[in-house]
Amino acid sequence: MRIVVPRQSTAQLPDAWRHCVGTGRLDLALRRDYQESLRLVQQEIGFRHIRGHGLLSDGMGIHRPYDHAGRRRVRHAFTYLDQVVDSYLESGIAPFLELGFMPSGLASGEDTVFWWNGNVTPPHDEREWAELVRAVLGHLVDRYGLEQVRSWPVEVWNEPNLRGFWAADQDAYHRLYEVTALAVKEVDAGLQVGGPSLAPGYEEGWIQRFAEFVDSRDLPIDFVSRHAYSSGPEQIVPFGTHQTLMPASALLEQFAAPRRQLAGTGLADLPLHITEFNSSYRPDNPIHDTAFHAAYLAPVLANGGDLADSFSYWTFSDVFEEVGIPTALFHGGFGLLTHRQIKKPTYHLYAFMARMGDQLLARGEDHLVTRHGDGRVTVLAWAPADPAGGEPLDGHTVRLSLPVGAPESHGSAFALRRSVSEEAGNSWAAWSEMGRPPAPNDRQLDALREAAEPARSHDGVPVSGGRAEVDLVLGRNEVTLLELTPVVDETPEWWDGGRLFGLGPE
Repeated sequence: MRIVVPRQSTAQLPDAWRHCVGTGRLDLALRRDYQESLRLVQQEIGFRHIRGHGLLSDGMGIHRPYDHAGRRRVRHAFTYLDQVVDSYLESGIAPFLELGFMPSGLASGEDTVFWWNGNVTPPHDEREWAELVRAVLGHLVDRYGLEQVRSWPVEVWNEPNLRGFWAADQDAYHRLYEVTALAVKEVDAGLQVGGPSLAPGYEEGWIQRFAEFVDSRDLPIDFVSRHAYSSGPEQIVPFGTHQTLMPASALLEQFAAPRRQLAGTGLADLPLHITEFNSSYRPDNPIHDTAFHAAYLAPVLANGGDLADSFSYWTFSDVFEEVGIPTALFHGGFGLLTHRQIKKPTYHLYAFMARMGDQLLARGEDHLVTRHGDGRVTVLAWAPADPAGGEPLDGHTVRLSLPVGAPESHGSAFALRRSVSEEAGNSWAAWSEMGRPPAPNDRQLDALREAAEPARSHDGVPVSGGRAEVDLVLGRNEVTLLELTPVVDETPEWWDGGRLFGLGPE
């Protein structure tokens, strides 16, 4: 059946998908590979904020206790913080500040998470913690200006409902939130503070109790945050993990959950930020590198903006070390890019979204249609991806009648198509065919970069009565972007293609 796309826009296409992107711990931003990857992502996709762990961990060197004249004192040092934030702003992206983890000199215990030992215990001195929060935000305001820092959300901790990320109970998190939120507002009442940054799988009572606590104490809160992942139990192999996946709709259900769970509370109408999402929560699951992954997440990017104010892909780059230093170029990392800027298929899904118009014309289970202000029509289409492990579809067809030009116009449109699939734009497949070299040489890297580029094709499409009839036949796990531009024919009257080789009448 052919889908007749309406001529009039039904709404603006939400761009919640580009509001934020995730990153490894913040001190990784000092590395050249990281900076080159971020510049590339910003040139071709253009996220607005970036969020990662470790702002207050020892690797950033901010909290520096010392003894002098028989008294404990603290120096707040911003050497690395300034370099990190400067590099972000130079790349056209601003921080989404996660306040964590605990500096070792302020920690109440020795519980840590990740290979790099982020401390996950409450502060041993709440007053000193509040001073740290005020010092960091006050410094950012002094250096970058109040108006700019007011646009940087401040999230209190990360996944406090998981013992691995918070070595205390919910009441202790409530106390941390209270102390932190009040300290943030002491710097400036216009700064945005929120939480609780919950991991998937929490009981509804957790977020409801948080809302009750905030309401009962009349605490400041400007947004609500949670995370979303769709993977099942871990099957560990050497230097990797395999997991089952729920349908992609499970991610959308998680995006929607907080507003349902907070109905009737004082937090119900606050902005909702999904500050991490992906399929697997493991940074060594090869599903992240595949063409399947792009097709799997396409409906999430197409529909997620109806459910949340932002949803932040975890992460933009494989420069990431939660379970240790990666042992191979392709290792199942979260990133849209590998080390050395090899684009994965999911990178192209985001790059395609960045080329969509802002006027929403149609949306379905396998397509999204938009229009630009200059009249161009853009179509994102994808082959359905089956996480149950069934054979990927080959030959799935999306048939569309697209409004191009004025209602009575006739002529043609220039059609430019870009695609990634099992066979095209699939750097992971190319790497596999090379024999999976852990550390590719320069020649192999060049070949992988070339293999990573989408397939491109172009054509002239007839337009009759202001419509173009298009059949998009999709390969296995294909995601395609079609851009249609009405043609204004400026061919000179003397042009004769039959004489291209000098033949024909004198």
